[in-house]
Amino acid sequence: SELRELGVPLETGRRSIFDQHDGYRIARADYELGEIELEPDEATAVALAARLWDSPELSGLAQGALVKLRAAGVEVDESQGGAVAPRVHAGEPALGPLLSAVESGRVVTFDHRRGGPGGEVVRRTVDPWGVVSWRGRWYLVGHDHGRDDVRCFRLSRISGSVRATGPTGAVEIPDGVDLRGLVRDSVAPPPVSGKARIWVADGRAHGLRRLGRDVGPRRRGERDGVEIEVELRSPGVVARWVAGHGGDAAVLDPPDLADAVRALWMGAAGEAVAAGPADRTGQR
Repeated sequence: SELRELGVPLETGRRSIFDQHDGYRIARADYELGEIELEPDEATAVALAARLWDSPELSGLAQGALVKLRAAGVEVDESQGGAVAPRVHAGEPALGPLLSAVESGRVVTFDHRRGGPGGEVVRRTVDPWGVVSWRGRWYLVGHDHGRDDVRCFRLSRISGSVRATGPTGAVEIPDGVDLRGLVRDSVAPPPVSGKARIWVADGRAHGLRRLGRDVGPRRRGERDGVEIEVELRSPGVVARWVAGHGGDAAVLDPPDLADAVRALWMGAAGEAVAAGPADRTGQR
């Protein structure tokens, strides 16, 4: 019964007229792998793929696939493609558990960090649809229960272990879903929504200056500086950059971006007042 549940076709019967009991045998014609023919470039691609899965969690899967291909008479020369090295490393700790969950159709739960190293860590429960490599990084694509929407999660931002929950086969992958397309769209930069003019003091805020192009020298109050023009894709990010440079940078236009910078300054000032004075030892 376990073999039938795995989809293996079985036949019942007796091997000879002298057998007293029926036995089971695999229907070879229905289960045998058909002939597979690979062109030389295709065989090289298979060899490269096998070399890609070099992590302990995945090496067994890769070698198992090669064994099946060779059993079907396909020659896969792993020495081919020596001049080409796979660019993606399968060393993410979450990769193996997520691939297993995708294969078994089970829901996964994990902690995921938003943004950079200091970002908020949020517990996610996801129906995993697939794992995609995109520009040297691994992403999980699936349906996020908390957001009730499709989401892509970078595996390098998963902290702790991945836990599979629920029964096998509970996750249904939508027909025709384009996993790579979803990842591509999720990591694409937002469209330009406008431009900002920003003053930067001479010799200061070099990182901010690299975000835009120099328009020309400009004096602000008693300080010399330069005016730069920056494309606005994420106004909040630009506002944080400007606010972080204090009096060495100022928004000239648009007014709503200048208001956002002032709001950040006011918020920081309020936090400083609430914290109270500190002595040289750092204690109140």
